[in-house]
Amino acid sequence: MPSSRRRARTKADPILAFLNIPFDQQFESLYLAFIAGLSGFGLVPQAVLQVPGSQRRLDRLVRLLGTCKYSFHDLSRVELDTRHPMTPRFNMPFELGLAVANTEYLRNGHRWFVFEAKGFRVLKSLSDINGTEVYIHKSVPIGVLRGLTNALARSRHKPTVLELQAVYRDVKQTAEVLKRQLATQTLFDTRPFLDLVLAASISAKRRIASLR
Repeated sequence: MPSSRRRARTKADPILAFLNIPFDQQFESLYLAFIAGLSGFGLVPQAVLQVPGSQRRLDRLVRLLGTCKYSFHDLSRVELDTRHPMTPRFNMPFELGLAVANTEYLRNGHRWFVFEAKGFRVLKSLSDINGTEVYIHKSVPIGVLRGLTNALARSRHKPTVLELQAVYRDVKQTAEVLKRQLATQTLFDTRPFLDLVLAASISAKRRIASLR
């Protein structure tokens, strides 16, 4: 993180939450659950795919991460990609490392959380974070929502899992509408992401009293 040229200290926005998750079709339901769940706590999900432009992805990533009070890192995608050559995906642990360095270097109060599908697997895949609480979602949306209620237990807003499920259902319906309107099968682009975040915010304010 440090460089020969001193970086300007970025002030983290207390309602911004960075999402470090797999962006692929297999993860779509959990992607929607993270957006819905974070919105239920009054947070605004952020992701590098929302920032189009000619800058390289790493520059956009570092800048965006530095503006967020929170970051949520899903380390469940540890299997080998079946396409030749078969390789693991390192983006998620790499971005977690950036968040940890951001916390230590900028000291701006950033808080990071780790999610996984299977219990204890992260102790093998990334043993350096041994001792860190890992939230296990078992690859199902309700697991993500339950994990968020525990990770953000000290939040000002305290939605129940049932309330978050209602927001998730609204977001899932919006996702199907967006696919038709935008003539696309992927929600992992700039326009769908921003529209889903807006829909989740509207739903959360309607369904969760403390957000009104």
